[in-house]
Amino acid sequence: VPLAELSLMNKLIHTSLVESQQHVEILQRDPSSPLFSIKTFEELPLKKELLQGVYMMGFNRPSKIQEQALPLMLAYPPQNLIAQSQSGTGKTAAFVLAMLSRASASEKYPQCLCLAPTYELALQIGQVVRTIGKFCTDIKVNYAVRGNRVLKGTVLEEQIIIGTPGTTLDWCFKQRVLDLTKISLFVLDEADIMIDTQGLSCQSIRIHRALPKSCQVLLFSATYKEPVRAFAERIIPDPIVIKLREEELTLSNIRQYFMVCQSSDEQYRALCNLYGSFTIGQVMIFCQTRRLADWLSGKMSRDGHQVAILTAELTVVQRAIVIQRFREGKEKVLIATNVCARGIDVQQVTTVVNFGLPMDQDGEPDFETYLHRIGRAGRFGHRGIAFSVVQRETVQLVHKIEEYFQTTIKQLDPYDMDELEKLAA
Repeated sequence: VPLAELSLMNKLIHTSLVESQQHVEILQRDPSSPLFSIKTFEELPLKKELLQGVYMMGFNRPSKIQEQALPLMLAYPPQNLIAQSQSGTGKTAAFVLAMLSRASASEKYPQCLCLAPTYELALQIGQVVRTIGKFCTDIKVNYAVRGNRVLKGTVLEEQIIIGTPGTTLDWCFKQRVLDLTKISLFVLDEADIMIDTQGLSCQSIRIHRALPKSCQVLLFSATYKEPVRAFAERIIPDPIVIKLREEELTLSNIRQYFMVCQSSDEQYRALCNLYGSFTIGQVMIFCQTRRLADWLSGKMSRDGHQVAILTAELTVVQRAIVIQRFREGKEKVLIATNVCARGIDVQQVTTVVNFGLPMDQDGEPDFETYLHRIGRAGRFGHRGIAFSVVQRETVQLVHKIEEYFQTTIKQLDPYDMDELEKLAA
């Protein structure tokens, strides 16, 4: 799955900020320069309309990255910034607050420009702008994305433009409707995806070169590896860098169990016993193939369960709808192939079920996929529980996984309801 799609799914899935205990590192040009951090949004120089918007988003207090980044973003004189942290830590809300703060409602021309790598990510950022900016009624947004055509001579009155690099270039140099010399804040979101996608980094650099030297530049990325660092240096000389150490997936806070069955029908009965014994809010079930996922989805739906399915064959829009419905609790079960095993952080999910173990082409355990699958249940220090419902001929894979991760996976009797209920308690 492309990185941009994983990023979009992460933006959609989060209902609140990730509570991360990770260390924030700050690298600045002048180490002797004082740094300011905040513990509440009220400490920031925000209009009351923006504070109302922040609370509408459900943010009661700043995340770790916001504590350090927001004072820098809103400072005078404006400062250039690179911020690196994983999804769900409030990056989008942070730079949206910066754009809404810098934009002057009395000036009817574009002042803030935000670039995202895909159409869908641009629209998602726009949704955050609309929510946080709900009470800033005089500040408008326009989208430089495919399908939103503008004619030469059009006078743009919106203060904030959100777009993809290709269409934004078109608006600037072909249609000549976007005057980059008047932009005072430039945001480059998902820099690592820009670099990963052919042509986007060159287009972004071309747009940046046309900006005034006084323009504040904010660059955001989920990673800060060498390609991102080299790209950032071409965009922003001597920036302040804020890094949130990437969290490593671990099995230490996840209880693991497995059940042995004779057939896929028996696996299904075991799954139903499991689901019936636990008061499960929401559960993710992983299948090795789309065919198996379709079969399981149909069977559970016929038995009256609220089920959603997420596979590689779905379009970006279809995946977004599936995740949105799951996030809202309209479906309690999300059945997925490995499209969802990596990179998706579902905070409300504490239970993961492997309907069969992930295997490579040689029939050996796919250790990395197993880690990513059950890691969904133990994100950011949360305790989780993972079950693997396997057929007898694959039991040896369970023992190989135990040996590889130096972990214990306890066997359960799928028909011992007393044991399952004790576990649930």
